[in-house]
Amino acid sequence: MAPPGLLPHQPASISAATAQLIAVEEARQEVIARFCITAGPDDRMDQLAREMAERTGLAYGFVNIFWPQQTFIGLHQLPPDSGLIPVGRSMSRRHGWCPEVITRQKALPLPDVYASPRFAGNHVTDVLGIRSYFGAPLIDTDTGIAWGTVCVIDPEPRPLAQAQHLLDIVKDTGTTVMQTLTATAPAR
Repeated sequence: MAPPGLLPHQPASISAATAQLIAVEEARQEVIARFCITAGPDDRMDQLAREMAERTGLAYGFVNIFWPQQTFIGLHQLPPDSGLIPVGRSMSRRHGWCPEVITRQKALPLPDVYASPRFAGNHVTDVLGIRSYFGAPLIDTDTGIAWGTVCVIDPEPRPLAQAQHLLDIVKDTGTTVMQTLTATAPAR
């Protein structure tokens, strides 16, 4: 029989590291709720994702919220006749490079994902043939919690010399996303 307050399938104790992960995840979900973000597409975020992709010259742009799945409230992709594989509005948290950006709470430039063995073996590389990724976290200034990302991806690698410029565009978009969401969030 489980101790009072615990469900039968819950362990009686968890490690400090697991407890910390749970606490961060709960705080992340509270931050997202505070911004009143819904799981569906957001026209403002789609526009920002499109502008970011166009400014960088990469094929796909995303404003990504970390619910139980990565959810793209902002999405830009080329038309179906472009020859690129269309993507949906959500993806497992185990795929892509945004989970790494959330964990490290720092931007991640990958001008050529094949240049880094750690990042080359990835579901997104395998399924979509993605070769370049530039992403930055969305971090709540009150709590320091990373709760989402902005990123661009493309099937073509980018020259290392362009990496900082492309990353600056992505970071700039992240700032605009935060300003937009903060301006429309209810006052606390």
